Amino acid sequence: MTQFDLELVKLRKVYGGETVAVEDFDLQVSKGEFISFVGPSGCGKTTTLRMIAGLEEITSGDLLIRGRNFTRIPAEKRPTATIFQNYALFPHLTVRENIEFGLKVRGLSSGDVKRRTDAIIDKLELGDVAGSREGALSGGQKQRVALARGLAVEPEILLLDEPLGALDANLRKSIQEELKILQREVGITFIFVTHAQSEALSMGDRVVVMNAGKVEQISPPFELYTRPRSPFVARFIGRNLLIPGDLSQCTGDRAVVSTRFGSLAGAPVFSAAASGAKVTVVAPSEYVELHAPGAPPHDAEATEGLTGRITALDPVGHVIFATVQLDETLSVRLETHRERFEGRGLAPGAPVNLRWRPARASVVLDAA
Repeated sequence: MTQFDLELVKLRKVYGGETVAVEDFDLQVSKGEFISFVGPSGCGKTTTLRMIAGLEEITSGDLLIRGRNFTRIPAEKRPTATIFQNYALFPHLTVRENIEFGLKVRGLSSGDVKRRTDAIIDKLELGDVAGSREGALSGGQKQRVALARGLAVEPEILLLDEPLGALDANLRKSIQEELKILQREVGITFIFVTHAQSEALSMGDRVVVMNAGKVEQISPPFELYTRPRSPFVARFIGRNLLIPGDLSQCTGDRAVVSTRFGSLAGAPVFSAAASGAKVTVVAPSEYVELHAPGAPPHDAEATEGLTGRITALDPVGHVIFATVQLDETLSVRLETHRERFEGRGLAPGAPVNLRWRPARASVVLDAA
């Protein structure tokens, strides 16, 4: 039987006897995985992290770490370490003393405390500031000290609650890369909570998307991006073209949907559904070609599509955001690279064809 580093079984959190914060959360995490949690504010991702850490009581369900049930075991006795957004460093202690603190609390000998502290200071290149206090550190240095303090206790699972949220954009990107490399080097399981989609997708081996206390989807980043399994995920992750309709037929890997624009096909991401079920066709922006009527798409297999009128073009760096009016009530906003768009004679007010390969579109069941 496979033993997971972390296993959540029907985990549930209810506040005040009636406010459900997390509902029926199931998750299995292998050793050394980097798992990202993402979702809108109030979706339950931080509450879940705090239940794993032992900082929130679990209402029902089970939490296992390497096969042992920790559901009712207090935080200080769990093999986890938590890094918070504000880092929670002790301002009156030096960097070295901050790192030593958790080791001393756990009762390690002075020799082990020094050995572990020296090793983590060296790994995270904190030697130059080891004698400094929090007030003399930059944002990036504080983040590294918080990481060092968490890793020094050699946890089985490191929990990170939006640890990059206080950093500026450039530093945040740099620390993202360092954090992923570090995680691979130390081989510790990371559970990472963030509100930034790009951060979750770029760092996680798998991404957990939450909404209103429930898990919408758990998938590797590329699958999440290209094969969303619910309308919420399709709207929340990336920039997708969504067309609602009714399922007319479904055979194997092809579903045909009756929409107000005619029939559209895509790959079904559900196991079973009755004819007439409410569904949504989802086509990722990256797979949608925009070209003038009468001009063929560059991709000869891009046979599925719609016709509309461009109402706005907004260039941002190397990408262009195109707003297309499909009919009186539905307008879509797509993201495309400049080189795929320029030179095609398209401008605001011009008619435009939207084309994609049917196999690259997904058909998802609407919420009941």
